Amino acid sequence: MDQVLAKVKGNGKKKFFKLLSDQTLFDDSLQGLGFVEYNPDHNLDEDSWFRIEQFSQQPYCMDLLKTDFVSSEYDDLTKEQFPNIAYLCSVQGNDYYFQKITPSLFVTKKMIAFGEAAKLENGGGRLVVNAMPDAIYQKGSDTLVFRNLAAISSIFKGIDELYKEATKEEVETFLDESFVELSNEYDVEKVSKPNRKRVALAMSTLAAMPSEDRDQMLTYIHGYCDKKLKFDAENKKFEITSDEELKYLLYGIEQRFYTTPIGKEKRLANSVQTIA
Repeated sequence: MDQVLAKVKGNGKKKFFKLLSDQTLFDDSLQGLGFVEYNPDHNLDEDSWFRIEQFSQQPYCMDLLKTDFVSSEYDDLTKEQFPNIAYLCSVQGNDYYFQKITPSLFVTKKMIAFGEAAKLENGGGRLVVNAMPDAIYQKGSDTLVFRNLAAISSIFKGIDELYKEATKEEVETFLDESFVELSNEYDVEKVSKPNRKRVALAMSTLAAMPSEDRDQMLTYIHGYCDKKLKFDAENKKFEITSDEELKYLLYGIEQRFYTTPIGKEKRLANSVQTIA
């Protein structure tokens, strides 16, 4: 039976909830698409996808994909949880379709809907479903296919290890971003190896980010890092004086900060490190 699951943000024991039953979100036809082994240097053709075979054996494969899907094991998503949706997983037959949820996909404006006749919709939120998913796990062949690694790095924790280090030129390009202000003689030569990998991921994330999400990203980072990073709200710039500060800026671009539902403690995902 087809199901649409929602992964919610937070630190609770239950991560996935049922959003829709007997529904599919995406076209299950992959006819005519090409698949190539993932290589960060490869530029995909328009109709091609990257693939990772034997995906269930990879450290970044989630438990959901390693066991048989049983619908009765999942509770229904409540209305209060809607704003906390991190991504959708549409279980369609033997395949799992994933879509990352960004702020721009939530629509709360007054809208005119077109059906048999035009109708004004004045209340309630809407969540936009993209024409194509961000990733598809094909359980029969144990293969994950995707087009943009940055888009799925928040879905499959640790998959960003596939990123190579950013080159010196790429790091310079990132440090020239309008929201970065270097000081205290910090420059490209002082960027550590771990941060060079994070820069490569951040650049891909920014490239895929709608322009209207950028201001929200800066507000999000400032909200979690006001004690870690100095932010000039008027000029929309973070002052970076050290490799540690750059690390927190990059974590923010990856949206790795969250607040616990009980205690409202601000944390850094994966390491569960208290930051405020």
